[in-house]
Amino acid sequence: MHVHRADRGLAAGLHRRDPDALAQLHAECGSTVLGFLVRQLRDRASAEDVFQQVFLEAWQRGPTYDPDRGAPLTWIMTIARSRAIDHLRRRVPEPRDPSGSLALLEAEADPAAGIDALVDQWRVAHLLQRLPGEEAQLLRSRFYDGRSQREIAAATGIPLGTVKMRMVQGLRRLRDLIDAEEAA
Repeated sequence: MHVHRADRGLAAGLHRRDPDALAQLHAECGSTVLGFLVRQLRDRASAEDVFQQVFLEAWQRGPTYDPDRGAPLTWIMTIARSRAIDHLRRRVPEPRDPSGSLALLEAEADPAAGIDALVDQWRVAHLLQRLPGEEAQLLRSRFYDGRSQREIAAATGIPLGTVKMRMVQGLRRLRDLIDAEEAA
């Protein structure tokens, strides 16, 4: 797996417990992490509390971060996912009625599944930023806005064949980025 030089520099800073490295991690990933937490926890105050826990844990675990195992965003989102699940589990009240226990267990299983899907969405959104601008924009229009390739061509003035070609190229590049992260 090819690791970006900037990721290695960030890892070296985290290993040394350099406050500038944590500030860099916050600058690069903070808005993504907070957005994920706000959306998942549905409460800004709780999200901000968990956000602080995530970056505190990143600081504490910084010396063990290995950029060969995943990009900084992947690493910090894994921490955020775990802290969000912990927070949601603490919010589930203790069952008082035995007949309600199964419903609570099912509800407890759903947050983790929902969080995993949301982590994947945020990860893909972050990876889209690494694609060439036109490819990324076409993929966003298709998958986030739900537009067909014909609608995209009509809205942008780009010939339909070009839209299709750029989307195929973008999907191929996105798949390569995902495969590289998962191979780590």
